[in-house]
Amino acid sequence: MSTTPKPGLREQKKRETRDALSLAAVELVTERGWSAVTVEDIAARARVSPRTFRNYFPSKAAAISGRHVDRMLRVAETLAGLAAGSSLRAALIDAVVAEFAPGDTDRSVPDPERAAAVRVMLAEPALQGELARASAAARDELASAVAALTGTDAVRDTYPQLVAAAVEAAVDVTITHCLGGVRPVPMGPVLRDALERLTAGLAEPAARPTDPEGTS
Repeated sequence: MSTTPKPGLREQKKRETRDALSLAAVELVTERGWSAVTVEDIAARARVSPRTFRNYFPSKAAAISGRHVDRMLRVAETLAGLAAGSSLRAALIDAVVAEFAPGDTDRSVPDPERAAAVRVMLAEPALQGELARASAAARDELASAVAALTGTDAVRDTYPQLVAAAVEAAVDVTITHCLGGVRPVPMGPVLRDALERLTAGLAEPAARPTDPEGTS
């Protein structure tokens, strides 16, 4: 059972605004192309002011990468809310699929034109740099949640970072695979399969290993 408290109304409203801005940025860039979209366009699509946009994101690239990073942070939040001793593998797979492929089934095939537009967007150098920076922070949050759930240390033990890196790799490979072919394929089944394969080789540690100095 989750022990994470639900956000208050103010925090929920802020999340909704942030999500709306991120979604608007993705939609506009995939519709018009990177250079044809401004911060003002994104704010207008989300029905807020440019000033409000800048309260949430410093740039167009940050708004787009925020959608990906926020999903990973919500996965970490879900894990952090689990009771100690909960099954990490099952909870992790369900949380990642729920965030990155909600409601996705074998019949949920992406539109080829949109898939092509997303590929072009993801190839934008400014976005790649922002994604790398923000993803590193999200990966650390996920590692911390894994450490808390497994009784390991996010800094001194490799296990939490391995799990976080494996999740990120599974998501990245799935996106590339599902959008990269001549005929796009649904993300849900591919992502779940990738996560199951990776996590099968990451058995939860029985205890945190002792460091070379002999301290626990």
